[in-house]
Order: sequence, then structure tokens, then C-alpha cells
Amino acid sequence: MLAARTKKTVRSFSSVSQSSYGFRDPFIKNFNVHSSSSGYFGGAGWGAGPTVCLPVTAVTINKSLLAPLNLEIDPEIQAIRIQEKEQIKVLNNRFASFIDKVRFLEQQNKMLETKWSLLQEKTTSHSKIDSVYEDYIAILRRQLDGLGNQKLRLESDLNNMKGLVEDFKTKYEEEINKRTECENNFVLIKKDADEAFIAKVDLEATLDGLIEEIQLLKTIYEQELHELQSQIKDTSVVVEMDNSRNLDMDAIVAEVRAQYEDIASRSRAEAESWYKQKYEEMQTSAGQYGEDLRTTKAEIAELNRMIARLQNEIEAVKGQRANLEAQITEAEERGELAVKDARLRIKDLEEALQRAKQDMARQVREYQELMNVKLALDIEIATYRKLLEGEESRISAGGSSATIHVQQTSGGFSSASSGFGYGGSYGGGYGGGIGGGIGGGIGGGIGLSGGTSLSGSSVITKSSSKTISAKRF
Repeated sequence: MLAARTKKTVRSFSSVSQSSYGFRDPFIKNFNVHSSSSGYFGGAGWGAGPTVCLPVTAVTINKSLLAPLNLEIDPEIQAIRIQEKEQIKVLNNRFASFIDKVRFLEQQNKMLETKWSLLQEKTTSHSKIDSVYEDYIAILRRQLDGLGNQKLRLESDLNNMKGLVEDFKTKYEEEINKRTECENNFVLIKKDADEAFIAKVDLEATLDGLIEEIQLLKTIYEQELHELQSQIKDTSVVVEMDNSRNLDMDAIVAEVRAQYEDIASRSRAEAESWYKQKYEEMQTSAGQYGEDLRTTKAEIAELNRMIARLQNEIEAVKGQRANLEAQITEAEERGELAVKDARLRIKDLEEALQRAKQDMARQVREYQELMNVKLALDIEIATYRKLLEGEESRISAGGSSATIHVQQTSGGFSSASSGFGYGGSYGGGYGGGIGGGIGGGIGGGIGLSGGTSLSGSSVITKSSSKTISAKRF
């Protein structure tokens, strides 16, 4: 069967990379690709002839290398990486700024070198330039002298203005003192006016009492006078006279009447003079009090006008207050609505952030699981590669050349539902492992087939396989 398989047409396989089959060896000379179907496992072998077989050696596999590693992503590592990235960005920015500064300084250096070369080339025109510069310096000196004179004049004006300012400041302070003194005098005069108004009220009350008292005394005086006159008229005097004497009764009565009339006239004159004096005094005081009363009435009218103006201002301020309170209430309502809206938005953002965190945590877990799966697959691939390289080195140590025929169906690498599967066989007088055995003393093979899903469980899948056969010469 093996001889029939080796007699088929040989195709060149130089265009296919050896790394696609998982191994590279310089002793592989020719490849023959045969179409055949393979199942779960494949078998092939290296043969050295119909009578010689290589010894079968046991294959040992380190189980700890096949166990998936528990790799967890430390959040501090991510933070440290972010910090390192930021530091690298800052350092890159500083480096870029340093580069820009260096370029700028190089440009300045080149420009200065160019200016220096131009100045060195213009050595012949120094005399003309000196005269021009001297004329220009003379003009500038004249301008400087003029500016110095102007400065002196302005300084004198400044000193005069400072003196005027001091004078006006002194006058202003004097006016402030006068104003303060006038305000104090006004307060004192107002206090005296208040006291005078109170005294006026008291004097008006006293005047009313005196007028009433005068009226009462006048009434009493008239009543007493009337009673005396009536008594004098109704009085009958009985005089016993000694007829022996010749008394003039008429003369005596006339004398007594004259005396009483004199007494009454003096009393009337005294009462009238006292009344007139009191009346004049009261008129004088009443005139003064009337003037004070008119002044007080004018002040009261002015105060009433001020009260009316203040009441109008108070009403206007009350209206403004009502408007401001309405605006404040409206603003508070708008603020509450805005705060509620902001809280709802914050809540939505927090929920979205929580969902994003959950998604990120899920993706991190998936990433960790994928990394674990990848690491396990890398370990398995490394183990298989070491086994193949050991077998190849053992074969190459035998010192014999070999012609390799490769039988291919639909490929040696399959992927299903994000899994990984590999199927193949490799033989060289050796058999062992999974799905391998000794083939008639001629060859053996190792058949590997497997798949891995995202959950980390290993399944056996039916995939295409590669059967590598070799004939030993």
C-alpha cells in the first residue's frame, strides 16, 4: 500500500511555505501532494525499507504545560500603563519643543552669520555710513536737548500744579469743616426751634388761661362795682345831729362822694393800665408766637410734602419688590426644573456609565478568557513543535536522506465558532500519542485533532488533515 502510494506523480511544493505546516527542516527535499480523505485522526510513517524499522520510543508530555494559566489583569497595571503613556506624551511634546527651539536657534544663527558676512563685505562704505550716523546723532542730540528743556518746563508746571492741588485740598478741608460746623449749628438750631415750639405751645396755653382769668376778673370787678353802686344808692344814712350845731350835711355828703369817686377812679385807672399792659405784652408775645407758628406751619407743610413723596417712593419700591419677588419665584421654579432635569440627566448618565462599566468588565473577562485560551493553545503548539523538532533531530541524526510525499485534502487548520483545530500525522518508524499506532512495522504516526471554544472546553472536531509520508532510501 505504501509502495503504491509512493509511485504516484510527484508535484513540486516549493511555492508553499514550510512554516504553514508548523515545522521547518533543511533535510526535506521533495513534497508530493496526494488527495485523500481523512477522519478524526491520520496516520503515516517514515519507512526505511521493507525489512528495517526504527525503534519505537515512548512520548512523554508535561501535563502542567497543557493546563491553562490563570492570568488576571491587574487594574493597577492598566493605570500604570496609562500613566506611562501620558509621561511618554509629555516627554514627546517636550522633545518636539526642544527640537523646535533648536531649529529656531539654528535659523537665528544662520541669519546672524549672513548679516555678519554682509557687514564684513561692506567695509568700503564705512566712511559714508559714519557721516550719516553722525548727522543722525546730532539731530537726536538736538531733539534730546529740546526734550530736556520741555521736561524742565513740565516739571515747573507740575510743581505749580502740585501747589494748586495742595491749596485746593486745604480749601476743600476748610469747606468740609465749615459744613460740619454748619450741620452742628443746624442741629442745635433745630433743637432750639423744637424747644421754642414747645414753649410756644405752653405760652399759648398760659395766654388762654390768662385771658380767661382777665375776663373772669373783669366780670367780677364789674359785678362788685355794680353792687357797690347799688349799695350806695340804696343806703339810707340816719344821722343824729345836734341841732344845736349848724352842720352842713350836703357838704359832708359831697365830700364823702368825692372821696369814693376818687378811690373808684384811681382803682379803675390802675385796673385799665394793668389790663392794657398785660394786653400789650400778650400781643407782643402773640406776634412772636404767630411768626413761630407760621414758620412751624411751613415746616409742617414741607414735612407733609416730604412724607407724601416718601410714601410715593415707598409704593414704587413696594411695586419693584413685588416684581422682584415674582421674578425670584419664577427663577426658583426654573432653577428647580433645571435641577430636576440635570438630576435626570445625571441619573441617565450614571446608568449609561454603569452599563458601560459592566460591558467593559464583561469584555475584560472575555479578553482574559481569550488570553487564557490563547496561552493554552500557544503552550500546546510549542509542545507539539518540540515533539516534532525532537523527532526531526532524531531522524536527521541518523544521517539518511529522505524523500517526503505530502498527501493533502482540504487543509490542516480549521476554525469553527471561534475555535482552533489541528489534525495531522507524522511518522518515521515511531507511533504514539493521541490517535497513533504502529503501522505494520513500516511506520507509525501521531494524529492530533482538537478544537477549543471561548468557554475554554476542548472538543474533538472532524477536520481535514495532512498525511505526511516519506520513503527512506
